[in-house]
Amino acid sequence: MSEIHVSALETESGTTTVVVGDTRIVVPPPTKPHHILLGKLGFWAQVGFMLAYIGVLSGAMFYFQFGLGEFPCPLCITQRMGMMLSSLGALYVIVNSLRGTLSPSGFMTGLGFSILGALLGAFMSIRQILLHIMPGDPGYGGAVLGLHLYTWALVSFVVVLVFAGVLLTFGTEFLPVRPSSTFGKVLAWIVIGVFLFTVVANLISVFALEGFNWYLPDDPTGYELFTQLGWN
Repeated sequence: MSEIHVSALETESGTTTVVVGDTRIVVPPPTKPHHILLGKLGFWAQVGFMLAYIGVLSGAMFYFQFGLGEFPCPLCITQRMGMMLSSLGALYVIVNSLRGTLSPSGFMTGLGFSILGALLGAFMSIRQILLHIMPGDPGYGGAVLGLHLYTWALVSFVVVLVFAGVLLTFGTEFLPVRPSSTFGKVLAWIVIGVFLFTVVANLISVFALEGFNWYLPDDPTGYELFTQLGWN
């Protein structure tokens, strides 16, 4: 059985050609004002999605971990990983939209990846909530507005699932349309850069916490890497 290659290419006129094997399908650019508006809304919704998790990941790391000295437990780390994986779906959609290579199937792929990441994170959040569900249990770490970070993490994952589900329900109505202005494109690339920096910073932070061990302690009290290198 021969392989079927699927690709998309956008011309200067805005027309997208989707290539499926030897078949070329020309997808004209949206012309009706409400279609263009929905497409632009779909694009910036993905950017907002990434910005939201940049804020959550940065707040958890720079404020709670570095500022307050609250070291994340293994379940906290896996929830961060779920946020990163979920955001990769939005990253895929945004990058391909900016490059003019986003096809309807690619849009669905990005949303599907966001759903899988959110499901993984939600499972880890629920697991941690159940560990501290008994009356009188103070929970792990500090709280924000009366809820611990792992509970807020679950709320965020539910929001992602609803967000992706709504977009899938409307099919290609919200198929992202890249901004026409240079400012909009540059702004989107800046958000992408900040997101990648946040991911790298979190990975370095995890490595510092875990060091060269196979696993992170259930209740970490310091950076294992620094201890192993004799920097403490």
